[in-house]
Amino acid sequence: MIQKIKIFLLLLLLVSCNAEVKKKNVIVILVDDFGYNDMSFRGSSFYETPNIDALASESTVFNEGYANSRVCSPSRASIMTGKFAPRHGITDYIGAPTGEAWRQKKRFSKMLPATYVENLPFEEITLAEALKQNGYITHFAGKWHLGDKGSWPEDHGFDINIGGWYNGSPKGGFFDPYDNPNLKNRKVGENLSMRLAKETVDFIERQGEKPFFAYLSFYAVHAPIQTTKTKWKKYQEKAIANGVAEKGYGMESILPIRQVQDNPIYGGLVESMDDAVGHVLKSLKDMGLEDNTMIIFTSDNGGVASGDNYSTSNLPLRGGKGYQFEGGTKVPYFIKVPWIENPLKKSDVTVTGADLFPTILDLVDAKLMPEQHKDGLSLKPILNGGNLSERPLIWHYPHYGNQGGEPSSIIRRGKWKLIHYYKDGSNELYNLENDGSETRNLSNEEQSLTESLKMELFAYLEDVGAKYPVLDPMYNEALEKAHLEKISTEKLQSLEEQRLKILEPNFQPNKDWWGSTVTND
Repeated sequence: MIQKIKIFLLLLLLVSCNAEVKKKNVIVILVDDFGYNDMSFRGSSFYETPNIDALASESTVFNEGYANSRVCSPSRASIMTGKFAPRHGITDYIGAPTGEAWRQKKRFSKMLPATYVENLPFEEITLAEALKQNGYITHFAGKWHLGDKGSWPEDHGFDINIGGWYNGSPKGGFFDPYDNPNLKNRKVGENLSMRLAKETVDFIERQGEKPFFAYLSFYAVHAPIQTTKTKWKKYQEKAIANGVAEKGYGMESILPIRQVQDNPIYGGLVESMDDAVGHVLKSLKDMGLEDNTMIIFTSDNGGVASGDNYSTSNLPLRGGKGYQFEGGTKVPYFIKVPWIENPLKKSDVTVTGADLFPTILDLVDAKLMPEQHKDGLSLKPILNGGNLSERPLIWHYPHYGNQGGEPSSIIRRGKWKLIHYYKDGSNELYNLENDGSETRNLSNEEQSLTESLKMELFAYLEDVGAKYPVLDPMYNEALEKAHLEKISTEKLQSLEEQRLKILEPNFQPNKDWWGSTVTND
């Protein structure tokens, strides 16, 4: 009898252990416009991100992690579909003007941007739908920006949608009232990032033993950048203590670009987002879910150094959001998988947002869907200390960015990066292994390689039916030249003046600091 009881208890223990292993939860944390060097663990002496740093220390950090576009909507669609942007067709942020409508921007550009798909295609099986098929309860909180009503998160596999809709920026700002049809106002002055974190935690608490997929998609740190007076003061004092540079901006080809990290409003916004990440991490620990919940942390494109709000500097990476350079697409990218023993701590393999779809399926023991995630690869072998065979990465942006980027397509193979420009058919070739700042164009010295990469790039683009910009028959070179001259003088000067004004001791953006209160700090 005693022996039978022992056997029964042993079987019960085995069943319990198997049940615990099978419940593999998934959290994806996507930060909007968060730059590769916007974290203290990456060497920033200005921003403070202790919670993100702590998560990175427990994760596999991909030093060569990339978003699939230099702007938001295409990158987000690639995470959802496992495909590069030209394959799913969303190649610009949804709402961007195309064709002749671009002239209304009065940039006097040489080309008219291509058209693009304006909502996440329903024929795509999304990551959320794939996980639902595997028994997961799915929750979305934050920024969606993948279509208008009828193409919201709940229309693409999410059981719950908190705050996701058409808009790509927080219409009501970062404090309640939010002016968001899918996020109820609750308390005037409540911080948006923390609200989304709390909604995510509340969802997790309700799941009990059911496996969950929580997608926490912050509106932060997108413009309009806002913070509380307390956090502004903290970073204003820090900027002064660090020493205020005489000049904060340089010029790229079309717009000025920020060269220093010293914006106290943005510093406060980053810290508030980090506080929200900390709330999620602490809650997981308090609920005893740390050991069976994987966490992915990344951004949808590089930090905003031009155009939107001139928020940050991505140096030594060139450019930023909207640009064809590394600062536009290289992003924070790390994965924590508690059930992998002795995971690799750092990797220099090039990976993208499209890889997250198959990686997540693989890590939760779900069947891969290669016909869906055609451009993504599972990163599970890397997490286990292995490698992936070299493959080309493709970016296609036949548009002008609000931040100063130009219509171009990119291929990266190994250490080589080729940029093809549509305005004149020119190419730039960079060796990223020894020139990560993209300062030396080697296309003339490496003509054979340049041509080979160009052919590989366009073979892919033609195969997926990519669309291209066209020359504007109304283009006037003199008007464009006058416009650029004005930008490089008047605009540059006004930005320098604004930068110093924000650092003045008595600076106040408005009478109530966007309705925020010190209780949110």
